[in-house]
Amino acid sequence: METIKVNTSQHVDIDYPVAGLGERIAARLIDLAAFFGLYMLVILLAVLIRTETVFFILLIALGAIYVFYNLICEVFMNGQSLGKRLMKIKVISIDGSQASIGQYFIRWLFRLVDFALTAQIGGLIAVAVSEKKQRIGDMVAGTTLIKTVPRTRFDHIAFHPTEEEYTPVFKNADLLTDRDVELMHEVILTYYKTSNADLIYNMSAKVAEHLSLNIPQGMNELNFLTTVIKDYKHLTSQSD
Repeated sequence: METIKVNTSQHVDIDYPVAGLGERIAARLIDLAAFFGLYMLVILLAVLIRTETVFFILLIALGAIYVFYNLICEVFMNGQSLGKRLMKIKVISIDGSQASIGQYFIRWLFRLVDFALTAQIGGLIAVAVSEKKQRIGDMVAGTTLIKTVPRTRFDHIAFHPTEEEYTPVFKNADLLTDRDVELMHEVILTYYKTSNADLIYNMSAKVAEHLSLNIPQGMNELNFLTTVIKDYKHLTSQSD
């Protein structure tokens, strides 16, 4: 599976499965098919209503939908259109975070270059040859498309119940946030899938620096992360 390396806001590199050219094309065709279905509905309404004014208004509305469809969908559907959702791909910022409205607007604006002014092939060529599978609008906006692999959420992390008498090893682990712990867990899962030990080393170094401590002698980086997660769960549960 082809991936891109995204540097998260916590400065940890995580590999995301990149959306392929075929998936992009399929999503585009689905969106066009949806628009064509809407167009046929307007024609049907025009035949039934038989009023030129209403038909003219419907055509204007249909044109506006066609022009702004992708922008509106990506803003309100978290980086997806109907086609992207069905193909399980989405737009994200190149730093791994959700793209901003400004980024959606820029990549929408550059559809003129990617598609309209290049007979639909400019964007396809850019995606095919670019390192991070970006069309021109993505390059300018700082975005890309990834497959929507479910991300770790804190309430989905499986913790073993901590004993009442459990003594945390790192007593300031509660200085972390839920998102920090989610990312640690995600890094551990990615390590087991890819055997990329650099993820563990980088993450443990960031956590140790954040907590202003050194990894104890005899404890490896993986055990360090799992211990910090356990300590965080225990400490935060005691304060609930």
